Amino acid sequence: MERRLAAILATDVVGYSRLIGIDEEGTIAALQALHAEQIEPLVAGHKGRIFKLMGDGMLAEFPSVVDAVRAAVALQEALAAHNAALPEDKRIALRAGVNLGDVVVEGDDIHGDGVNIAARLEGLAPPGGLCISAGVHEQVRDRLGLGFEDLGEKVVKNIVRPVRVWQWRPGAGDAEADVPSPAPADKPSIAVLPFDNMSSDPEQGYFSDGITEDIITEVSRIPEVMVISRNSSFTYRGKAAKVQEVCRDLGVRYVLEGSVRKAGARVRITAQLIDGQSGAPLWAERYDRGLEDIFAVQDDVTEQIVRALEVKLVGSLESLEARQPTQNPEAYDCVLRGREQYRLFTREGNAAARRLFERAVALDPGYGEPYAGLAETYVQDWFMGEESTLERAFALAQEATQRDPALPLVQEALSTVHLFSRQHEAAIATARRWIELEPSNAEAYATLAGALHFAGTNEEIVALVETAMRLNPHYPFYYPHYIGLAHLGLRRVDAAVAAFERAAARSPEALWPHVFLAACHGHQGKSDEASAQRAEVLRINPAFSVASLFKLLPYKNPADADLLTDGLGKAGFEV
Repeated sequence: MERRLAAILATDVVGYSRLIGIDEEGTIAALQALHAEQIEPLVAGHKGRIFKLMGDGMLAEFPSVVDAVRAAVALQEALAAHNAALPEDKRIALRAGVNLGDVVVEGDDIHGDGVNIAARLEGLAPPGGLCISAGVHEQVRDRLGLGFEDLGEKVVKNIVRPVRVWQWRPGAGDAEADVPSPAPADKPSIAVLPFDNMSSDPEQGYFSDGITEDIITEVSRIPEVMVISRNSSFTYRGKAAKVQEVCRDLGVRYVLEGSVRKAGARVRITAQLIDGQSGAPLWAERYDRGLEDIFAVQDDVTEQIVRALEVKLVGSLESLEARQPTQNPEAYDCVLRGREQYRLFTREGNAAARRLFERAVALDPGYGEPYAGLAETYVQDWFMGEESTLERAFALAQEATQRDPALPLVQEALSTVHLFSRQHEAAIATARRWIELEPSNAEAYATLAGALHFAGTNEEIVALVETAMRLNPHYPFYYPHYIGLAHLGLRRVDAAVAAFERAAARSPEALWPHVFLAACHGHQGKSDEASAQRAEVLRINPAFSVASLFKLLPYKNPADADLLTDGLGKAGFEV
């Protein structure tokens, strides 16, 4: 079996089934002509080789990532020029993805994860656009003068680890040069990078990630310190990034980095706090402890950070209470494994997470966090269509609160359950309580923003989301989406469109920005734009219907729901 490193380009026709339904013979003939006249010459001209055709898709191999990206961009630009002279229903648009990875060569065919990731990247790209992996971006960022937007880490189907994705869109300039660095914080600011897994077993990565996350949570409780979100700091996992670059990109002064080595019942943790301006270490420590002492280690790291930053706490260092949420190391291990499975956001991962959280409860019934984790799994089941799980989630969240009233994690589940049970004031109060408990958690501000919108209170939302974006610079699509919701709730349709477009650009496969864009364009009387967004909605979810929409959109005020329904009707949906 031959293996080699290769740059793989994957392309796919947007809305192929719709085009075939309109004109099967004409679409096939047009696609064949496009391959002969545009695609094949461009691939060959950039030293590439097409090794697989799949009806509406193509896979090509290149010896250089620069050539692969140049070919992809040239292809999209040539196709845009070709389409400009055609009526809209005759245009063929492509999505493209490029990945650099290890591949398996079998005759003329190539397969393996290197190819699979390229195909997943293609699926994330906007029509006429391109998505590339972090490895490709590292190779081309200073060579091609193209503007790529960082979409952060994405969980993609059948790939174990999240993939960091960068996106190019037609007409983009040097986007990286145009993106300002985050504004300086008005208090000590820190990013906790994912601790390296130094164990002999690479599968122990969940443990080092869990230690990192718990340290982030503990420091996030301190109002006098600004802490970057896990979602943003974890984009540096496995990367040899310079501390000064991390500080510049995330807008922080300090970085905490370290490593974890777990062997049997013993664990060795190293931690080092670095000043991003001078590059000098402010504090470093190594801990060799038993697993039963893991929370004492986390508390000590938090205290040392506070001392090194010379943070003047409200009160004193003694206000950082020592924690011992469980004395059972196996229960804690189950919680860390459960978190890893839950974040896959799949049915299988959710089921595995639930089994692990249930095991933790059995090992230590007084441990609060596994109850909160279980509540989250039942909320996720509800989003996946299980009708009766909100009540179970609420009961488990209350169990968690009884055992650990200051546990921030449970507030997320409680706020979500209250919101989708139409208990709007309780949802808002719970989200505000989460912010009190963990003032540097970006998701707490986003959760409050969502609860306020559906309660019909939109004036506070933009400021809340901007705070979330500052804490999580690699923010997900729903942050700008919430800004769009706020503008729509305030009847500022043009501003809402701009925000929803930003959301769609960050995650082209996310359904909701396209739903709301369709409604907004309907209100604007822009029939072509509304039809295009309606087509995107039905491409992403062919079973979408307005009738089932409001189960997932818990509006308190009928006028807000009617505004969306009316816009979707004008966009061509059956209402």
